[in-house]
Amino acid sequence: MGSFKAVFKIIEDNNCPLYRLEEHLVLSEKALTFPKDKEGCLILVREMTQLLFELLDETEKEDAGGKKPRVFTCSGCTGLIKFIRVDSDASEYGVQEGSLLTAVQQVLMAKISGYPLVKAFPQTQLKRFVDCLQEQVVYSGSYLIIKGEINEHLYIILSGEVSVEDDQVKITTLREGDVCGEMSYFGNKIAKSSIRATRETKVLGISGDDFGRLMGEAASVQLFMAKLLAERLAKSNTVRTREFEACMHGRIKDMAPAELFQIFHMHQKTGALSLELSRGNAKVSFREGCIINASYADKHNQDAIFSILAEKEGVYRFTVGLSPQEMKAAEIGDFMMLLMEGVKRVDEVNESEGSLS
Repeated sequence: MGSFKAVFKIIEDNNCPLYRLEEHLVLSEKALTFPKDKEGCLILVREMTQLLFELLDETEKEDAGGKKPRVFTCSGCTGLIKFIRVDSDASEYGVQEGSLLTAVQQVLMAKISGYPLVKAFPQTQLKRFVDCLQEQVVYSGSYLIIKGEINEHLYIILSGEVSVEDDQVKITTLREGDVCGEMSYFGNKIAKSSIRATRETKVLGISGDDFGRLMGEAASVQLFMAKLLAERLAKSNTVRTREFEACMHGRIKDMAPAELFQIFHMHQKTGALSLELSRGNAKVSFREGCIINASYADKHNQDAIFSILAEKEGVYRFTVGLSPQEMKAAEIGDFMMLLMEGVKRVDEVNESEGSLS
């Protein structure tokens, strides 16, 4: 059996949004071509795929007896067309190339056709776009993209959920239909943030080179990506601003450690107080105003607190939030007892120094 090819002529147009009377469609085993400068209709692609299997099973029938040609009908959307098979060479109709989607690709397109990025692509590019997609599974807790590393792909979330993070700061959450990886693609291919799956997630990846070629031919995709980048940058800047505003910083000479501790305790703050002091860096962690750990020089917990309270020079910075491990830690002692004992020791040292002078 030779290669199969059938040419169809539209004989009736009832408000079809794409095709008109007398235009032609060409169907082969591997491709469906549409009238010149016309987009491909997915409804028609699906029905022509079914028709192809039907025609391949049939024995070619000549219309020698003058029988009326068979009329095929598209089920339509807002309108419909009717067409008949004609004997002619497809090349004379100036058709544009377009390929039939495989059965698997049709199932995928049915799922992703409403995704914002997919909707931005012209119908004539959808087959090429789908051909470039590769499905990938990212397990819960695993990273799809790591900040600072090379990333050469864009991804569409097919199912599941991922968190966009920058230095442990959560920027946003992405779900089905969302795009990620675009920031590194439009930069120097170095990821600007990390993408971590918060539950098992399926993504569709496309290489930056393939996406670039397709985008270069579609102004609608270029516009979509420009808007997406602007929105992502604005959201990232907003989160960074909030992070900065959530931090307190200043000098010890303007606010003594005892006063700082009381403020965090009174307002039930949760976070880490980092200090740069005379003998090095110090850190005190608060959970809802209670001290859960502390370190300074070679001292830890209560001894570190007593040493920090004695300092008079340095700078501090308080950052909201603790790690999951720190949130489970036990208190190092009753806050007021720690504070009173520390202040008492500072007073004793001051009195001793005063008597010696």
